[in-house]
Amino acid sequence: MRRMIVVGFAIIALGSGSSVAQDNWYPSRWGAQDQRGAANRITASKVLEAKNLITRGQTYQLGRIYEPGMSLFGTRHYSLRIPQVSGPFGTNQLYYYEDIISGELGQAGTHLDGLGHVSIRDRFYNGNRGDDFAKAEGLTKLGIENVGALVTRGVLIDVAAYKGQAMLAGGYEITRADIEGALKRQNVTIRPGDAVLIHTGWGALWRKNNAKYAEKAPGIGVAAGQYLVDREIVLAAADTWAVEVVPNPDASLSFPVHQLLITRNGIYVFENLATEELARDKAYEFAFIFAPLRLKGATGSPGNPLAIR
Repeated sequence: MRRMIVVGFAIIALGSGSSVAQDNWYPSRWGAQDQRGAANRITASKVLEAKNLITRGQTYQLGRIYEPGMSLFGTRHYSLRIPQVSGPFGTNQLYYYEDIISGELGQAGTHLDGLGHVSIRDRFYNGNRGDDFAKAEGLTKLGIENVGALVTRGVLIDVAAYKGQAMLAGGYEITRADIEGALKRQNVTIRPGDAVLIHTGWGALWRKNNAKYAEKAPGIGVAAGQYLVDREIVLAAADTWAVEVVPNPDASLSFPVHQLLITRNGIYVFENLATEELARDKAYEFAFIFAPLRLKGATGSPGNPLAIR
């Protein structure tokens, strides 16, 4: 029998045979009190390495527009409203509008999953127990405000092109061999501290066929995820809503790659990126820049990551 845990707006199904739930994995290599995880890998030398990749002055916006009709997972929602205009003020007759935003903003649209998002049983990153830090008013540990600015070398892995397809099929598991083959084709390697972006072509469905987009997704499996862990990356991102394959080939597992990356290894997951322009231009190496919103106690952050080359 499986038991279900609702964690940070995500549902994790834990099977007794799940390899990601076995053996000791905490405290982390950065110490028992660490709340930044793999972001610790972004050193001054990684920032300078990223800076040196900027040779054309070309900027790519990787964030999707937050708007009505965008794809949302499960019961998540997003809305923006403009209340009544305020004014006039002063003899110069000033008026102004404000906006009211409602929704699971840290888990909608293009967003970075924080270390307080998913668990293995009752343990989150670094062995923290959810009951100890998850409060109604926000997380008292592992909130997204602890991440800091992410400026590092970015690598795009165009698995769709490697497979000779415009779009990988929903439910296709990207293997270690796929990643290695795509990297060889692109003549690119992954280095410690990198941000790894995977292009599957699935993003072409965004706001065009939301039902298909959200039903399944191509993505990395556990073995490919472990390959990225072994490369000591900072984050894994994709043009899909889960980065990992959905559904998992093992029907007893639910989002095990999230557990492997985030919970066990402090590696961030970045979902719903717009990678099509990078793939079109064969921009495989670039400076990757993202500053999560400093939302105290939040499980994730929306935003507009940038690739600059």
